[in-house]
Order: sequence, then structure tokens, then C-alpha cells
Amino acid sequence: MSLVEDIEECGWVFGKDTIDSLYACMQCGKCTGSCPSGRITGYRTRRLMNKVQSGDRSILEDPDIWLCTTCYTCYERCPREVKTTDVIRALRNVAAKEGHMSKAHRATAMYVIKTGHAVPINDATKKLRKKLGLSEIPPTTHKYPEALKAIQDISKKMKFDKLVGFDWNTMNLEDREEK
Repeated sequence: MSLVEDIEECGWVFGKDTIDSLYACMQCGKCTGSCPSGRITGYRTRRLMNKVQSGDRSILEDPDIWLCTTCYTCYERCPREVKTTDVIRALRNVAAKEGHMSKAHRATAMYVIKTGHAVPINDATKKLRKKLGLSEIPPTTHKYPEALKAIQDISKKMKFDKLVGFDWNTMNLEDREEK
């Protein structure tokens, strides 16, 4: 299957118009010039889009695909209304499915599986909540363990735990050679 076909397979998540917009990209560079991440990293949206359009599967192993902050600035500035951010998200899905996921994203996923939150609550947050007149524990999975169990059951059923390499015995990430 080609890279574009793999990304098109994600169309049910992001919508067929998202994938169709990929073909409207004329490589003008507004996405790269607008990208906040590209100002402080080597991330170049236009290069990424070019590789996707040409079917270059090496982009799946490029750690730069994980530098997009999903701010949608590229989409908002695009003169052809290419849904760049959603194409990148679809590309990330394909990369993750093939075992190319950044360690930071895997760690975030681990926290969601462990706690129900991408950023778990800590003592400083509890103290701040109390200072604001809120209960120390928010009405989320921290307060309702049955909700956490539901998240964990969904994670298992959808094989999300396997995708990110979550080890239920250690409640941590499996050691993987980062690609």
C-alpha cells in the first residue's frame, strides 16, 4: 500500500476532504513560514507535505513529524485551504501503527492509560486547586476510579496499550529501541 493510501485510510477519522486537500498543496511555503515550531526547530512543514505527496515513506521515521504542535496556523494561512495539521495527524497515525512514535508521545499515552490524564495531578496542582477554593481532587478519573477503569478497558480493547508499548505489570512503558 502506498503512503498516500495509508493516509487515506485515516480519512474516516479526519474526513475525506482532509485527505483530498493534500492534493491542493502547491508547495508555496506559507505553512513553513507560519509555523511556530519551525521557528525554534528544524521542522519544515512544506518539506513534510512534499514527502507525503511524493509517497516518500521515510517521512514515517522522521522525528520531525512529532514536532507539530497542532496549532493550525499552517491551515489558517494556507491559500489553498490544505488541512495540513490534519494530514500531519493522519501521518502520525500511520507512523505510530508502524512503530514510529516519539518517546514523549508514548509517555503521554502512558499517563492517560495509568491515570486518565495526559498530565497527571501533582501536589502543586492540588495546592493551587485548594487555594482557588476547589477540591484538591478534580471530578475526573482521580475521583472516580471506575472512569479510569473504563479508559483502561477501552485502551485494551482498541489495542492502544500495545501500540504505545504499555506494560501492565510494571504500569510503565516497555523498553523499545527508539526508531
